[in-house]
Amino acid sequence: MLRNASAQILKQFVRHRTTDTNLILERSINRVQLLGRVGQDPVMRQVEGRNPVTIFSMATNEMWRSGEGEPTSTGDVSQKTTWHRISVFKPGLRDVAYQYVKKGSRILVEGKLDYGEYMDKNNVRRQATTIIADNIVFLSENLRDQ
Repeated sequence: MLRNASAQILKQFVRHRTTDTNLILERSINRVQLLGRVGQDPVMRQVEGRNPVTIFSMATNEMWRSGEGEPTSTGDVSQKTTWHRISVFKPGLRDVAYQYVKKGSRILVEGKLDYGEYMDKNNVRRQATTIIADNIVFLSENLRDQ
């Protein structure tokens, strides 16, 4: 058993130490699902020489009761709101998002996490976390309002 585990670790090590011509690609997952409310109407931006992108913010809420886990949980309810930046590059989806996503809409966004850097207007380097959406589900309650 120990010998098998050692062999597996060695294979992993060798796999990462190979040259580019013998590179073995390993599978990995970068998947995000967010269910929440849209914080602002989308904007579409286009930088010269690049494809347009639809951008909007989305809030997710986490709620818990203090003292949770105890047999009689009668504590106060607390809530934390987290804001997410959503970018939609996919041609058909970006147009649908721009047209139909509205502030306050409850939606499900599926996509991947992306980390990047940019220079702000004061020439200070900033980091940004963005969700690159590849699917948006409009919940039925949004359709009643239209």
